[in-house]
Amino acid sequence: MRKLKSLLITGGAGFIGSAFVRSIATDARFDNCEKIFILDSLTYAGKIENIQIALNDSRFEFIHGDINEIEILLKGLQAPDAVVHFAAESHVDRSISDGAPFINTNIVGSFKLVEWARINKIGLFLHVSTDEVYGSIEVGSATEESNLAPSSQYSASKASSDLIVLANAHTFNQSVIVTRCTNNYGPYQDSEKLIPTIIRKAINDQKIPIYGSGLNVRDWLFVNDHVQALISILLNAEPGQILNISGDNEMSNLAVVNQILEIIGKPTSLIEYVEDRKGHDMRYSLDSSKLKNLLSWKPQIEFIHGLTQTIDWYKSQPDIRKVMV
Repeated sequence: MRKLKSLLITGGAGFIGSAFVRSIATDARFDNCEKIFILDSLTYAGKIENIQIALNDSRFEFIHGDINEIEILLKGLQAPDAVVHFAAESHVDRSISDGAPFINTNIVGSFKLVEWARINKIGLFLHVSTDEVYGSIEVGSATEESNLAPSSQYSASKASSDLIVLANAHTFNQSVIVTRCTNNYGPYQDSEKLIPTIIRKAINDQKIPIYGSGLNVRDWLFVNDHVQALISILLNAEPGQILNISGDNEMSNLAVVNQILEIIGKPTSLIEYVEDRKGHDMRYSLDSSKLKNLLSWKPQIEFIHGLTQTIDWYKSQPDIRKVMV
């Protein structure tokens, strides 16, 4: 097992990053980790309250800033043993409206970060990416050797950052690992994402917009399952490879909406079909057998249980009954 005395987590106040932070805060495998830096720019998707439990622990230190300013932000600090890179613009609809922030953060920022890690001889650079880089999968599932075919500014920017990180491994023998996960869901997710949107609108008896036919298929991965995979990879996986992380739970968007409405007890008449999103991929699917064989990982949370837990969390939020625009 890889022993870490210090760690840098970028995007650590976002949805997946904060779940990672909360998990390692109580994980005995990190008891000997003396310093854990959390870097986040706290834009719309990052919230300091997501990681408050960790910030009560003296091992953790929060740094407010953008990864594009990594050299300034970390100047004078002792270089950590590893970097876990979550920081990214991640909403496809936003990338269609304005792709510039995605290029700036996901490509330029990732380049600056991985170069900083190389120059400072960081032991491992773990780059967290997405299944969307493979594009729409008509049949079968994408493996780590599948061609990249991104179809949005978001997925293109993530594919670019993947290639930059892997190029550093090839050219400079830098120790890197790239992970690509399927659609995450769970508590603390930003309200504009699909499942939080459905939950909030259903609770407020608002119309739930569904793109096109609603038959687009995604593989849903509970965020805590994803985090456990990442922790196992961080501590045990050999560098120089790509690892897919799937939830093994493919469902159409329409099926997800119906499931949520059934749990909350709301009618399907709330569903409203709207004009399809530009360049909307039909299906994402990953083969994660490589990870399962290497580290004996597999998702633990069944979708219905994870979804119920997610709904209960959103119901507990004080602003859940505010009208969404």
